[in-house]
Amino acid sequence: MQEDVTFLADDALKGRQTGTEGEQLAAEYIAKRFEELGLEPKGDNQSYFQEFTFRPSSNPHEQAEFADSENDSTQTGINVVGYLDHNAASTIVIGAHYDHLGLGGEGSLYREGEAIHNGADDNASGVAVMLDLARRLSENKKNNYLFIGFSGEEMGLLGSSYFVKNSTIDLEQINYMINMDMVGRLNTERTVAVHGVGTSPVFKQTLFASNTFDLNIAEHESGIGPSDHTSFYLADIPVLHFFTGQHSDYHKPGDDADKLNYDGMQIISDYIYGVINELSNQGKLAFRKTKNESEVVPEFKVTLGVVPDYLFTGKGMRIDGVSEDKPAIKAGLKKGDIVVKMGEYDVTDMMSYMKTLSKFEKGEKTIVTVKRGEQPLEVEVEF
Repeated sequence: MQEDVTFLADDALKGRQTGTEGEQLAAEYIAKRFEELGLEPKGDNQSYFQEFTFRPSSNPHEQAEFADSENDSTQTGINVVGYLDHNAASTIVIGAHYDHLGLGGEGSLYREGEAIHNGADDNASGVAVMLDLARRLSENKKNNYLFIGFSGEEMGLLGSSYFVKNSTIDLEQINYMINMDMVGRLNTERTVAVHGVGTSPVFKQTLFASNTFDLNIAEHESGIGPSDHTSFYLADIPVLHFFTGQHSDYHKPGDDADKLNYDGMQIISDYIYGVINELSNQGKLAFRKTKNESEVVPEFKVTLGVVPDYLFTGKGMRIDGVSEDKPAIKAGLKKGDIVVKMGEYDVTDMMSYMKTLSKFEKGEKTIVTVKRGEQPLEVEVEF
């Protein structure tokens, strides 16, 4: 896995932006690895590649869109698709996007000009775990397995959306889909966020039964999220999405291969392998629609100016980072502080934090109570 990440996150690929030569080199590398692992080509025209044409957006508030034909204003993305055919009744899709941000651009959080964004965690890590699973699942003949390296994720889930609309296998054959996006930085608390847990009734028990690795699982019900599993969920396919969390190098040039936790990646691979094994005895999984968690978020007019820790499973909202010149940093709040109260309102989790924020107006002041270590601390915040 370390070799795969090191290749994909090398400066020579210049950030693997969709439609660039660097992304094409990455696609060719993944196809070569599929071939080495004995996967059949399952793209178009008996190749590993499924190409799609799109028109990039010049407006940062609009996504790129598909185009029917190539011209000067269009670019081409490439999904890489390999198949393990075990003549089984059903097929499991295992996917990870391999594109990234190139030299920066709209998706970047780096503010100091152009620089190569190597995307080691985002998402060479997911591709490496996918390839590790492809190696191991060649011996597990209870299912067929379709492995997909998606292009165009950073531009709006282009590759996965295109695949679902132009699938190279019958969608009815697909039992469920597993997605891995940013699985390279398992933390000391061994916390893994798993999204889509509510998309089939059997997932919760399976995730619990397969956790022989002392992992702390942060469960999220919704099948909708900012990664490629969403495209499959919208086609009524159960999904599980694995994620080891945000960090300060996210969408910045510092997301490099030497910062990944490769032992942690092996644990993630082992865990997902166990989940697949456990699900192999369940037959065809029932699909269940879930609430879109992003739609039930209340509107708010103010911000605290923090990055929430989406892996935190305790009581409150733990701060994973603070933004410059925002209320939190001015009040002295720090990464690691756990917000437990804002004004008269208790904060027990992410949703209650957002509901509480919606109650404040710009210019208002309030007392925010946080836990710093074991000590409660009260600070005044002005929004």
